[in-house]
Amino acid sequence: MSNDATVAPATTAADTGARTPEAVGTITDARGRIDDLDGRIIGLVQERMAVSAVIQRERIASGGRRVNLSREMEILDHYRGQLGRSGTALAMTLLELSRGRV
Repeated sequence: MSNDATVAPATTAADTGARTPEAVGTITDARGRIDDLDGRIIGLVQERMAVSAVIQRERIASGGRRVNLSREMEILDHYRGQLGRSGTALAMTLLELSRGRV
């Protein structure tokens, strides 16, 4: 009898670095939440890229430049204000992902 459903292997202490079964369970659950959050974040980044492409197309079509540096500075300041110095790096990555996709 064939079973097409795949079964994930049990998570062990070695997989998590945990030293107790309770910690393995907590870590496994938290990792699942992180995986879910990462999926949502990726979806939001892709949506942001698509919206940015619309803005760039309209700006170029109206005779403007593809990139608005003053707007980018606002975004960098916002991320830095919310997340500190690392927020600036995250904002730069988002801006880079969103440029030139027109």
